[in-house]
Amino acid sequence: MIQKTRALQRAARAASARSALTSRRPILLFGTATAALLGIALTTGIVSAPAAGDQGAGAGAVVRLFDATPPPAKVADGAVITLSDARDAVAAAEAMNTEVASSGLAVEAAQTAVDTDRLAADIDRLEERDGLSSALLTRLTENTEREIHSVTEATATLGAALTAAREKKAADDAAAAAAAEAEAAAAALAAANTPDGAKQTARQLASSRYGWGEDQFSCLDSLWTKESSWNYQAYNPSGATGIPQALPGDKMASAGADWQTNAATQIAWGLGYIASVYGTPCGAWSHSQATNWY
Repeated sequence: MIQKTRALQRAARAASARSALTSRRPILLFGTATAALLGIALTTGIVSAPAAGDQGAGAGAVVRLFDATPPPAKVADGAVITLSDARDAVAAAEAMNTEVASSGLAVEAAQTAVDTDRLAADIDRLEERDGLSSALLTRLTENTEREIHSVTEATATLGAALTAAREKKAADDAAAAAAAEAEAAAAALAAANTPDGAKQTARQLASSRYGWGEDQFSCLDSLWTKESSWNYQAYNPSGATGIPQALPGDKMASAGADWQTNAATQIAWGLGYIASVYGTPCGAWSHSQATNWY
């Protein structure tokens, strides 16, 4: 009887233990899951923890793991800004293309027109952005920004090439103008150095500087025809030189450094000499007729 009672007691304790274990199992499973979640949270907190000195650290650190994508409103605002920048870039590029084309200059550049087709296509897509997910809109905005950068750089490069072409044309025009001026001056000098040109110069200077009229010029013509035949290259073995036969010839340097090559310089000196020594060409001509020199 005693043995039977003990057996019954052992069976009752075993049943009680199984019942306790069964009732604790959900608690154990919940505890294990909670520990696992806590471990993830702690790990996440370490990975995404803000740098020292960051403001707002704390519970929000765990949320940052799921905040890699900007809010839809922020994405939309960025797209609007990028769309405006893209339109500006296209407008600037097209204005530059027009300026280059209308300049008519030989612009030395790899491309003489900025290609805006791809950026224009991006603009069209951004204008029809409604219905795009944040992820797709973000990628489209980034691609557009890269194309804006490319078009802006190409516009700047073409602008620099246009500026260089304009500067080259200005330099070429200046050189051509200088050459034309020099040629005209040489032609004028050659014409003035002929006997007829020298006479015309002498007539003008005699009138404008000394008030001598045609009567005095007639005496001057006779005098210098006798002396040099109005040849600015005339030279006498005595050393007398040029149209007025200055002796020595370098006296005429007082009228200009080009006295050897310019009839007008020789005439200016000769008229001054006549005025100071003889008063008038007719006075010089009278002396020459009397003495054979003046």
